[in-house]
Amino acid sequence: MKEISILWTDDEIDLLKPHIIFLEQKGYQIDTATNGSDAIDLVENNAYDIIFLDENMPGLSGLETLYKIKQINPLVPVIMITKSEEENIMDEAIGSKINDYLIKPVNPNQILLAIKKNIDKDRLITQKTTSAYQSAFSKLGMEINDSLSHEDWIDIYKKLTYWELELSGSSDSTMDEVLRMQLNEANSSFSKFIKRNYTDWFDAKNTDKPLLSPNLLKEKVFPLLKEGKQVVFLLIDNLRFDHWKSIEPILSNYYKLETEELYYSILPTATQYSRNSIFSGLMPSEINKLYPELWKNDDEECGKNLYEEEMLKTLLNRYNITGGMYFEKVTDIKYCKRIADNMNSILNNQFVSIVVNFVDALSHARTDQKMMRELANSTTAYRAITKSWFEHSPLLEMLKAFADKDIHLVISTDHGSIQVSDPVKIIGDRATTTNLRYKQGRNLNYNKKDVIEILNPTDAFLPKTNISSTYVFAYGNDFFAYPNNYNHYVKYYRDTFQHGGVSLQEMILPIISIKSR
Repeated sequence: MKEISILWTDDEIDLLKPHIIFLEQKGYQIDTATNGSDAIDLVENNAYDIIFLDENMPGLSGLETLYKIKQINPLVPVIMITKSEEENIMDEAIGSKINDYLIKPVNPNQILLAIKKNIDKDRLITQKTTSAYQSAFSKLGMEINDSLSHEDWIDIYKKLTYWELELSGSSDSTMDEVLRMQLNEANSSFSKFIKRNYTDWFDAKNTDKPLLSPNLLKEKVFPLLKEGKQVVFLLIDNLRFDHWKSIEPILSNYYKLETEELYYSILPTATQYSRNSIFSGLMPSEINKLYPELWKNDDEECGKNLYEEEMLKTLLNRYNITGGMYFEKVTDIKYCKRIADNMNSILNNQFVSIVVNFVDALSHARTDQKMMRELANSTTAYRAITKSWFEHSPLLEMLKAFADKDIHLVISTDHGSIQVSDPVKIIGDRATTTNLRYKQGRNLNYNKKDVIEILNPTDAFLPKTNISSTYVFAYGNDFFAYPNNYNHYVKYYRDTFQHGGVSLQEMILPIISIKSR
């Protein structure tokens, strides 16, 4: 390990000799200075890993010295040591970007802890995280094998997401492949669970079923409205649970968390089906039957999600929600600005519903554009870009404006996505749908072991374009590819983010309720 170099500046440095000897015995290399001017000269000519700086020195004060050190090397960690606990001194030191401060008299263990916190922190966190995941690995594997219920799978997905986020913040990638293998194992078992149970969830007599897309508003938003509360429902298309966990700390500055839950998207996990189901409160075949003018099949040319507002109005009438509704679909930053500029008039309505398409658009752009492929070349990178977008987006500014009002903000999504890697051959006629994770058509030809099939769409409340229509779904990291021009097709779509199929990431989704602070 590289020898750590420390500069300790104190006008009473001779009294600190025992501390310096203690650190040298621990393997640290120590330079000393008795005044600010000498310290600045040393910083100009040496690369220090950390600096201890006395606040109260003759000549240049500690704060003045700190300012000049930061001009020379703004990244070096500086620990301020002071006799005074006066608030204005602490405020000024922290505002000048010290990394920590200690109150005299200090003992050797305090100094050692400060070094480890500010220099060795990443290594210690990585070591601890890796060790903790190794300990959890076997238990989690048994839970994956034993999981019998939809609640079990929500619990497993939460744990896997936790470890994914923990390990992505680690500087050691040795466990990444192990976690990927465990995620693949989980998705394989989850697909078998869905294959066994999915259509049973639509049996009216079955009480053991998860919250599904058509009941999301009825169970998580309408009760708040009936209590007389003002609600903003924000649907961010394609917002996975790990994406939510990455933006949660940003929103916590303005909102306090009330509930964090997960629900199941219907199949296919595609915008046309899942989002229309949320806003209509119906399954796709029911929309097609009751409101044929609002439902467009996969093989029709027009847009498939043009009628969410009309569906939502009908749903509100069905449940006698009468407090007024404002609906906006955000496809451009100008819409966020328009909402923020018209906040008072918008909030004359009890219920505000906003759809934001950016995260989904990002996944499609990553498929189509070489630069985006390189920027979001992994799940970790995709999550980081999503967080960065949110942190600097007009959407956040809009949510800050809502936070100044006494509102309940409910955040959710219609489906997630997964990075695909393994092609599965399928053959269909020209009317077969083009989605890479599900196919609807007649006379589909495939290996039954490679797919989840719904031979009778009525069992899953899915519309049929003709009497012999069937649906098949890819699971895990698979995606469908046609034998014609197979190699080109596979190369183009491998490692892209897709949705429509069966995976934890696509089906198990966040539903978050937060309130203004």
